[in-house]
Amino acid sequence: MLSVDAQVEGTHFRFGREGARTIGRRAMAVNLSDLAAMGARPVGALLSLCAPADGLVSDFDGIVRGFVAEGARVGCPLVGGNLSRAPGWSLEVTVVGGCVAGKALRRHGVRPGDELFVTGVLGRGALARMRADADAAAGGAGRLSYVPVPRIEAGRRLARLKGARACLDVSDGLATDLENLLAGDGFGAEVEVGSLPSPRGFFGHCRALGVDPLAVLTRGGEDYELLFAFRSTQNSDVSGILSKRLGVPVTRIGAITREKGVRGLPTIGEGHHF
Repeated sequence: MLSVDAQVEGTHFRFGREGARTIGRRAMAVNLSDLAAMGARPVGALLSLCAPADGLVSDFDGIVRGFVAEGARVGCPLVGGNLSRAPGWSLEVTVVGGCVAGKALRRHGVRPGDELFVTGVLGRGALARMRADADAAAGGAGRLSYVPVPRIEAGRRLARLKGARACLDVSDGLATDLENLLAGDGFGAEVEVGSLPSPRGFFGHCRALGVDPLAVLTRGGEDYELLFAFRSTQNSDVSGILSKRLGVPVTRIGAITREKGVRGLPTIGEGHHF
């Protein structure tokens, strides 16, 4: 299994808001999340790092150390890469993973009646970014230290369950990624918006920032939780059972329908897009 992604200065990170070590950790974490969504075990990573001529050696060292440290948590060593000069900083990462033949989780295969679940909570990554930006605008340090946790073990356990259907990680926001999950099979979904899991204190923090909490939950992005469909079992505690099987909190958020389109998610005004 292979996955590749890029982290570009000014688009995905900014020095001053994130420290170099955080930038390196996040670059590894978001790529590992793709392996998690496939149910794969990390094997190794390649890093192609571009840096400006006036880039600081301390920033280079911090990025690489953060990258290596994050990979070490899940047994994914840095096995090679490249360093080149460029107008700005960027990290192009390729991760390699392995899984049992025929057991990989895919982004298609849902059926009407399947139930929809997410691991963990939604909104934490987007909220952390907005709080850091608001702090900077108010004259504070505006530091962002949040790094998502790739659900490697949960993905591997999910891949071994017979009822598992399609799966992906929520990187672009629940609304967008749910549409991506449905695209390959031509079905729709009904989402129970009141069931969407959020971090403790989430709604209060959103009110303090003056942002729509449902917009953050459904379109904020950067959650890197697993969104997956599971064959309907008619068991009222299926979330509890899956939580125990996967080793992380799992919440039922809706179901797959024959009718195309996603229903139940709020319509967000122009001013609330992310």
